[in-house]
Amino acid sequence: MASRAQAMLVDNPFFVLGVTTEASRIEVERCAQKLLGMLELGFPEARTYATPLGPQPRTAEAVRAAVAALRDPYQRLVAELWAEHAPPAVPEAPVREVGAPVRHGLRRALGWRP
Repeated sequence: MASRAQAMLVDNPFFVLGVTTEASRIEVERCAQKLLGMLELGFPEARTYATPLGPQPRTAEAVRAAVAALRDPYQRLVAELWAEHAPPAVPEAPVREVGAPVRHGLRRALGWRP
């Protein structure tokens, strides 16, 4: 049972496409086309997507399967239920060593004054 639940979270079409459950069919189609183009061009930000179980690799096949699933009203309803009741997505956290210096240029870029 746990593996099926994990699959429903990892392969959820809303997570794969990065859209909310309120997204219209047109928004879903546009997002899918955008992601397919970005994957074709090799954009690094399109290669992964956030899920409650951590980042997952995004492929063109996964995007096409997600769009196909969201076209079917029953599959969309099931995906909505899983997406709405899932724990928050776990983003990729940048790894920083303890005691590593903080870049001062970053503070300046964020508006901090010395």
